[in-house]
Amino acid sequence: MGEAKRQATKAADAAEDVADSKGFQLAARAGYIAAGLLHLLIGIIALRIATGGSGEADQSGALQQLAGGPGGRILMWACFLGCIALSLFLLSQVFFGVKHVSGKERTKQRLKFGAQAVVYAAIGVGFGRYAVGGTSDSGQSTQSTTASLMAHPAGAALLIAIGLGLLATAGYFVYSGATKKFKENLTRLPSGQAGSAVVTLGRAGYVAKGVALAVLGFLLVLATLRNNPEQSTGLDGALKTLAGQPFGIWILGAVAVGLMCYGLFLMVRSRYQRM
Repeated sequence: MGEAKRQATKAADAAEDVADSKGFQLAARAGYIAAGLLHLLIGIIALRIATGGSGEADQSGALQQLAGGPGGRILMWACFLGCIALSLFLLSQVFFGVKHVSGKERTKQRLKFGAQAVVYAAIGVGFGRYAVGGTSDSGQSTQSTTASLMAHPAGAALLIAIGLGLLATAGYFVYSGATKKFKENLTRLPSGQAGSAVVTLGRAGYVAKGVALAVLGFLLVLATLRNNPEQSTGLDGALKTLAGQPFGIWILGAVAVGLMCYGLFLMVRSRYQRM
């Protein structure tokens, strides 16, 4: 029994050493660049829609543009590896990154790191699907999943819980942007105008991301209450719904620019993120 415990401790120490290694952290930072590139393109597509153009302002629309460009397949593989490395790093923090806190704060930190690991893993899977030549349709996938869940007794409750979770996350993003709370995750920001520019990108980006998630969550809850999965159309549908409201084109334009700022901020964050 003692030997088994020593082996488990040794394995845990080895895993922690890997998580703390410079090479692994460098690969994980690349994940922020990949996610930033994705958000930047979604913002560009959303701005195109706001100015009368067309396109799919979601993950699948952005990935299609990236995959179809020069060196697209190589870029997909690089982004896939970066996102997976970041997801694994965040997962390691669930076990090794909360030793300095205890009680409710430790649980809170573990949930945060775990949720972020899932998000970046999902982004990585999207990159990986296109890297091997596949495609996806985020809106259609969202509708199909929503319809499947609505067919089960507990499905509606789960969908409403997810929608409320999105609204809560949206509130956190807006709060983080408005109060500059996101700066807690950054270290060694440049002084002067360069540092101010990073903070401005973060503030605009976080608020815009929050607005997009709020619309997404609201539509999911509304679709569930009305038992109409067609109203749950993912991010692209949420942004286009926003455009259909009074002054919606202007609001969508502002959100689009904000998403572009968030994408640029994530790229910068790869350099200044506290690891």
